[in-house]
Amino acid sequence: MTTGLKRRTNNIMSFHYKDGYLYCEELKVKDIQEQVPYSPFYLYSLAQLETNYAAYQKALEGLDSIIGYAIKANNNLNLLKRLSALGSGAVLVSGNELKVSLAAGFDLKRTILNGNGKTLEELSLAVEHGVLINIDSEFDLAHIQQTAKHLDKPADVLIRINPDVDPGVHPYVSTGMKNSKFGIRNERLDWFLNEIRKDNLLNLVGVHCHLGSTIKEVRIFRDATEIMVAFMRAIQAEGFSARYLNIGGGLGIDYERTGEEIPTPSDLIDSIRDLLPEDITLIIEPGRSLVGNTSVFVNRVTGVKTNGNKHFIVTDGSMSELIRPSLYDAYQHIQFIEPVDGVAETYDIVGPVCESSDFLGKGRVLPTPYEGTGLVVCDAGAYCHAMSSNYNLKMRPPEYLVDGDSLTCIRRVETLDDYLRVFDV
Repeated sequence: MTTGLKRRTNNIMSFHYKDGYLYCEELKVKDIQEQVPYSPFYLYSLAQLETNYAAYQKALEGLDSIIGYAIKANNNLNLLKRLSALGSGAVLVSGNELKVSLAAGFDLKRTILNGNGKTLEELSLAVEHGVLINIDSEFDLAHIQQTAKHLDKPADVLIRINPDVDPGVHPYVSTGMKNSKFGIRNERLDWFLNEIRKDNLLNLVGVHCHLGSTIKEVRIFRDATEIMVAFMRAIQAEGFSARYLNIGGGLGIDYERTGEEIPTPSDLIDSIRDLLPEDITLIIEPGRSLVGNTSVFVNRVTGVKTNGNKHFIVTDGSMSELIRPSLYDAYQHIQFIEPVDGVAETYDIVGPVCESSDFLGKGRVLPTPYEGTGLVVCDAGAYCHAMSSNYNLKMRPPEYLVDGDSLTCIRRVETLDDYLRVFDV
């Protein structure tokens, strides 16, 4: 963390242009592209990661709190170790994420297991390691009870409640509405309390909600916090020593680059600070807003073509390596890493995968590039490499980390031999 503060004092910018070339901290991205033996690849800035974490620390000053990084956003072990060293907790949605959080050195007492379909094996890992567990349904509660009894170990649990607040985002990433697959039926809260009260191995320690992702209005968090505090007070009135108020994550980032003012972590926390009782520990689960803007996805232009009506820039990157635009119709800013003086045209930026849905961006006005031009998809640190696949037998790309003037490979490229190794032939 000290290193990150020093960088900010020295005004070292994470991604910036100089003389027409894109830099990551002190390194020219074009030089990195020529040095790296594989294309496409992901490129991260350590300074940006440290800056983002420090912003949450500053926002939460004066509050008893846990920053629980959502590992699903980006599960690179090297980045997880960096966040663990900064003091972050972890938010998990699978048993393997729990095992990786152990390998990364996270304090599992500051770790939360979410999910609407947790298996007995995953719950056993969580109970063994003292992880906080969210109750998501009647059967989920039964499975937690079964696990605690089998291990003869107590389990600390929270109840996941849906505040039914519309986050105003893509329906695929809206998770806190009444009809969501996540969370209990709120009208059944008393039933859950009675079941927990009867079980001497379960400790109800708090409540949890998660509204969704890419949220850009802090009033949405405030509305939900008011509702959740009321639920917490009702639970405490029933004799439970609930202390954790988990409001989830979901803060958006500036994907569009239109000049829109995006709320900061301080904006979020300041919007709810006056609602927070003194006797609670606030848990917040940032993923995208911690790692989203730490990375760019670096491609090469394979060629330019037209069908008479539309114009296309074809790149070596595709939906197999970065699926958000194809899956969510999500916008991520695209720009060249070097000077390009060709005629400006409106392009769709597409990859080589055999699907019409394979695109990185549509309708972008860009100068016409030459073959081999470097191109980046910005803000690629969250839900990009983590959602990559082997579709069309594309190999998952490598990841590199810049620290000042130093470049480190933090994940090697997956090879065809790696892929073939899983088959028993």
